[in-house]
Amino acid sequence: AYFFLQVIYARRAFGVSPPKTSGPPEFEKIFRAQVNSSEYFPIFLALLWQAGLFFHQGLAAALGLLYLYARYCYFIGYRASPSERLTPIYFSSGVLWILLAASALGILHFFLSHYLRINILQLLTV
Repeated sequence: AYFFLQVIYARRAFGVSPPKTSGPPEFEKIFRAQVNSSEYFPIFLALLWQAGLFFHQGLAAALGLLYLYARYCYFIGYRASPSERLTPIYFSSGVLWILLAASALGILHFFLSHYLRINILQLLTV
């Protein structure tokens, strides 16, 4: 919601009325940063939900906060200069990969323990 509000404020500040998506470069940076973040949000939510449900809620919540902070840094960096967005985007992508791995491991553990009665955690501790 913060990113959407920033676009609204930028529209007012730079006189870009909807449905226009182009205007001064300062507006376009803010608009693109918001659109880029919105494109990844469904992926983030799905992975966050699956990792929390199937792997560990605490880890998923911590990774979710890291991801949101990285996206905030991405937004601020993109607004300042498009080259400053690279480190936060790589970091947020890494968090998404960790969420994906946690989700996959959690789902694999669920199916193995539920359908095949194989408890991976017991096998790892032996």
